[in-house]
Amino acid sequence: MKEERLAPAGKGRPAAAADLSVKATPIVSIETVGENRLATGIGELDRVLGGGVVPGAVMLIGGDPGIGKTTLLLQALPKLVTNGQKVLYVSGEESPRQIKMRGQRLGVADPQLYILAETSLEEILKTVQELQPAAMVVDSIQTVYTEQITSAPGSISQVQEVAGQLMWLAKRRGVPVFIIGHVTKEGAIAGPRLLEHIVDTVLYFEGDKGHTYRILRAVKNRFGSANEIGVFEMKDSGLEEVANPSELFLAERPQRSTGSVVVSSLEGSRPILVELQALVSPTGYSMPKRMANGVELNRVSLLLAVMEKRLGLHLAGQDVYVNVVGGMRIDEPAIDLGVVAAITSSLRERPVDYRTVLLGELGLGGEVRAVTQAELRVREAAKLGFKRCILPERNLAKLDPIEGVELIGVRQVAEALDAVLS
Repeated sequence: MKEERLAPAGKGRPAAAADLSVKATPIVSIETVGENRLATGIGELDRVLGGGVVPGAVMLIGGDPGIGKTTLLLQALPKLVTNGQKVLYVSGEESPRQIKMRGQRLGVADPQLYILAETSLEEILKTVQELQPAAMVVDSIQTVYTEQITSAPGSISQVQEVAGQLMWLAKRRGVPVFIIGHVTKEGAIAGPRLLEHIVDTVLYFEGDKGHTYRILRAVKNRFGSANEIGVFEMKDSGLEEVANPSELFLAERPQRSTGSVVVSSLEGSRPILVELQALVSPTGYSMPKRMANGVELNRVSLLLAVMEKRLGLHLAGQDVYVNVVGGMRIDEPAIDLGVVAAITSSLRERPVDYRTVLLGELGLGGEVRAVTQAELRVREAAKLGFKRCILPERNLAKLDPIEGVELIGVRQVAEALDAVLS
């Protein structure tokens, strides 16, 4: 048994909160100012944040260990220096010498970048008071504790209180605060879900450590789109942004391989073309295996049921594997037609034309439903040299002809497969 002293609720709230006005104001009387964002100098990061860093914003970044969270913020933080101000990197996990060694590898040697190895929130706030930084990073919030709560660092009460005080600091001083958070084995940010509600922006770093590129995805953003992604390539000198992700994901695509199709995924305002692969083989088990990487397995199971019912394909004795090349994860239903085409191509051993891209959501009746932003997707395909596009007929009716691309509208999944595998 261990005795713990419980602090009264709200005791940990900083005294600075009392300085804020608590009077209710009519919305028409509130003065607005132009949005003054700070550019990080990293285009992909600025895109995910909605155009740059908003002063006073609190941004939470999560991801697997070693994925590149610290590397990205070490590269971006010195570029936020304005008018000779300082920036502060608070580390609770590494010593200043270790961070210095990493900075040398990344080419980061700005004299305005200050490193603080500290886990006490009270000491961190004192340093902020002395330096008056233009921006700061806390790495990671699970290591920081406040003396006003007796529980161990990383506990729910500690994480909640530390995040609350950092939020008050950011709002009162207009200082953007980046918070790095640990993740659980399921990939969610560790600690209370309230942490994600407190902050303004939640970013996740995705990617397989076996691949050289990483994907930064916004899942919450009060100052921009919550569906934007940024693509980076990990090199010896740090993270380098990828200006044309579609070209990267399609770089190693085989030309005459069965089970390989190209689909278009819309990530925020950016269309990205990715290769979707399927492998169908006779099962050696009493129950056929179903595996999916990069797409939702339940969605694949639903599409397999539609194929059996509406197309008469017998898949009960076949193992089915579906993979999105490059470690991308796609959640939108616009790739349904591509999944069905890839599985059918592998089953019948008939390759899909190399210069064809597919769009379309599939209904349970076998109908092909319209997708959003079809013109944006088709123009991205035309830019990369694709000559044919299979898309829903409703989208085709609203599209103007696009030079160099043959547009084929379909209503039923069977029509689409005839057009693709003919």
